[in-house]
Amino acid sequence: MSRRRRSPWIHRWSRPIIGAIAILGAINTLYLTVVRFLGSSTVCPTDGCEQVLSSRYATVFGPGNAVAFGDGIPLAFFGLLAYVVMAGLALGPLALNSDTHKDQRLVWEKRTWFLLFLGSTAMMLFSGYLMYIMATEFVIPNGLKALCFYCVASAILATAMFILTLIGRAWEDLGQLFFSGIILGVITLLSTLIIFAPIPDVADAYNITDNTGKVVFSVTQESTASEIALAQHLKDTGAVMYGAFWCPHCYDQKNLFGVEALSIMPYVECDPRGKAAQPDLCQQKFDLAKEQLKTEVGFPTWEINGRFYSGARPLSELAKVSGYEGPQDFQN
Repeated sequence: MSRRRRSPWIHRWSRPIIGAIAILGAINTLYLTVVRFLGSSTVCPTDGCEQVLSSRYATVFGPGNAVAFGDGIPLAFFGLLAYVVMAGLALGPLALNSDTHKDQRLVWEKRTWFLLFLGSTAMMLFSGYLMYIMATEFVIPNGLKALCFYCVASAILATAMFILTLIGRAWEDLGQLFFSGIILGVITLLSTLIIFAPIPDVADAYNITDNTGKVVFSVTQESTASEIALAQHLKDTGAVMYGAFWCPHCYDQKNLFGVEALSIMPYVECDPRGKAAQPDLCQQKFDLAKEQLKTEVGFPTWEINGRFYSGARPLSELAKVSGYEGPQDFQN
């Protein structure tokens, strides 16, 4: 008398587990997407979350990328879409009743397994590249305080889904799977490098660089007499903008002034990797700003007439708080 062989428990539970992981990833990236669109700060035990999530690497198709699309789209938004798709692929076939739609369920399970493998492979490799960027650009220069926990969590979740797709079922042709993974890996890495490639130098532009001369952003907006006059007034009255070369909010602020005004606008670089950086001065000012505003402050932070203002500000507001009375037909 033969006994029916039961499949390993991981084969029975891999799809629900992958789906649960994908839902956790979707919640993580949804929070980051909402925070980014609202212009708020993330809740994080370290400074790294805000530093990393405000860098040019947190925005896709933005002004600091080779392929530009307006001010860019939060990378977390694409992560959200990827996790939602993975959740659908993992849990979708389980919605079919195994008793009344057994054949259909088996067909859809077979079709979606390979898609789950491709999706988890691409997400793991992309997350791995972002971990490399975070380590080399932020953690190594600044220590563990620059660690972004949301980014690490997303990388762990993507890797877990990849592992579960491998061990979650009995693959018939591991050679084809391996070959497909290699091809997808090459495509993913090449696409990633193209997306994050810095834009080339632009003629008649104000290039924002690090201390090696590498261009991170380029301001091409022209200044009118109003922007130039406001920049001169801010300089004459001792106002200062404290920022970082990699900060997209700082780029937005500089873009409001335009190319000609930026050569006048008072600015202090706070990141040690930036050009002519003064991190110690920035730390002193940020401590004073936190004490005055009773809240955390980020880049950029303005100091005007003894008061601090955190975040990018409309030029009309800078004119008002600084006592500027010149022409105010700001075009940007």
